[in-house]
Amino acid sequence: MIARIDDHGDRLVVVNANSAKRNALSPEYYAVLAEALDRAERGGLAALILHGEGGYFCAGGDLAQIATRRELPEPERVARIEALHDLIRGVMACPVPVMAAIEGGAAGAGASIAFACDMIVAARGATVSAAYVKAGLVPDGGLTANLATCLPRPMLMRMALTGEAVAVERLHELGAIGDLCAPGDALAAAHALADRLADGPIAAQTRIKRLVATAYTDDPRVQLDAERDAMAAAVAAPEAAEGIAAFLERRRPDFRSAR
Repeated sequence: MIARIDDHGDRLVVVNANSAKRNALSPEYYAVLAEALDRAERGGLAALILHGEGGYFCAGGDLAQIATRRELPEPERVARIEALHDLIRGVMACPVPVMAAIEGGAAGAGASIAFACDMIVAARGATVSAAYVKAGLVPDGGLTANLATCLPRPMLMRMALTGEAVAVERLHELGAIGDLCAPGDALAAAHALADRLADGPIAAQTRIKRLVATAYTDDPRVQLDAERDAMAAAVAAPEAAEGIAAFLERRRPDFRSAR
């Protein structure tokens, strides 16, 4: 088994267990991640965590498999790429926060998946690389779009054109990675963050995720309308009743009781 879901009740951990290939992507991983995203759509979860076994997050696409596509007709090559892009769209549209727990490194499409997530926890000493160019390939999986929201253009250009690895500490300084931890602790740190989310107002978090997703692309006037509609719905929800009451009563809110 080179991919699996570990069920922790209010969150799922999607494990890439293809450690013999530094967790290169596989059809099994695609299927497992798609299943986790489908379960998140059905409700009852607070978060998804993406994790790679063996001390490395994901080395990206399996070049031995990619090499077999060279002779395929273009529509079939496009279809193979769309399979990855469907997963990326699913991660970005997931109603609950998705976290990447990075140990060792994330390269190529592994970096694409990590930066499609809402939050990244990375172990110090890990690296990120847009390594496609080293194989004569170009970034896919939304990597250029997602990195462009958090990195200066010259740095993104250098990463994409050279394929060189960038330390997660540097990416953290620039705001591209939210949390750093000790080596070996990325999954535990992601669980700690998921604990905080699980204690929070999950319906409000879903609305917030949608608003943040459109904030980078929509006209500010359109975004104002989206915020208005989301706030109008949120203020009438049980979570807001509990949250406001707790504030006025100077106590900690119990959002779990409001679900």
